[in-house]
Amino acid sequence: MERRLTPPGRQRGMAMIIALLVLVAMSLGAVALVRSVNTGAQIAGNLSFRQDATANADRVAQEAIAMLYGKLTVDPDSLNNDQAGDGYYASQPGKLDPTGNARAGDNTRALIAWDGGYCATYPSGGHASCDHTPKASAAELTAGNSAAFIVFRMCAAAGSVDVSTTRCATTAASVSNTCQGAINYENEGKCPSGAGVTPYYRVLVRTLGPRNTASYTETIVHF
Repeated sequence: MERRLTPPGRQRGMAMIIALLVLVAMSLGAVALVRSVNTGAQIAGNLSFRQDATANADRVAQEAIAMLYGKLTVDPDSLNNDQAGDGYYASQPGKLDPTGNARAGDNTRALIAWDGGYCATYPSGGHASCDHTPKASAAELTAGNSAAFIVFRMCAAAGSVDVSTTRCATTAASVSNTCQGAINYENEGKCPSGAGVTPYYRVLVRTLGPRNTASYTETIVHF
């Protein structure tokens, strides 16, 4: 009875091929692992920057609220008209798109000119206006962050709140000697004088951070 043995050279050749295949598989696995770790680190880093930008936005919103309160204290009627230099508008467009992405494709929308070249990034036929300018924040922000705010009185037109044509979103008709929200703490519970019916104000903040991070926040306040 004869037995045929595989030549030693052929065995060594097969072992070498198997070893090479295993090595290639391990190399591919290592590359995939490195990419996974890098992607995870990028996601964590971007999330951290975004959270930081949002935290800074709160300081900017407080800055805008303090500006409003100051104007109401000195001259309540001053907020009946636009004050573009301070980033304040006595009315807001009906189709406002604060981020530029919420109403994409709507050529009747109104954009906010967040910076000098912002409007130019959108086709001229893709919006009805882009002439509302915010105010750069003077708040102390963390390194690498910058911000701007814009305030809209929630009315259909400028003018006195008591006039029906302004069509303002207002609080209930009640007289109170305490302020609302953060204003209550910042001003020791003292409110500016005026009627019990007050309009709402919409405070929008855009914060830019490292790695092209952008955060948009919105705060609705009344006094």
